Amino acid sequence: MPNLDLSELEVKHNPDAKRFEIALPDGSLALVDYNRAGNNIVYTHTEVPTQYEGNGIGGKLAHHVMEYAKQEGLKVQALCPFIAHYVREHEEYQSITWKQ
Repeated sequence: MPNLDLSELEVKHNPDAKRFEIALPDGSLALVDYNRAGNNIVYTHTEVPTQYEGNGIGGKLAHHVMEYAKQEGLKVQALCPFIAHYVREHEEYQSITWKQ
């Protein structure tokens, strides 16, 4: 697996599918699924294809979705264990996250 340049990977919001996604070089997707309820957003699932794990793609997605919530004034519920872990590691997002 060649090294990926994270700066070249673009996170796209796909509101019809209720997810944020990164198209990977082999055509697969890394994604974060969500549900919206009023001013709340619930991140339910993060998925990175096995062959791309450990390259920072999940972290890039987590950062993007938390910044999206912050910019939109949304309160986050991190049901996804990956996003919940990311929030625990990044204090700047704890004020917008429902405590588990």
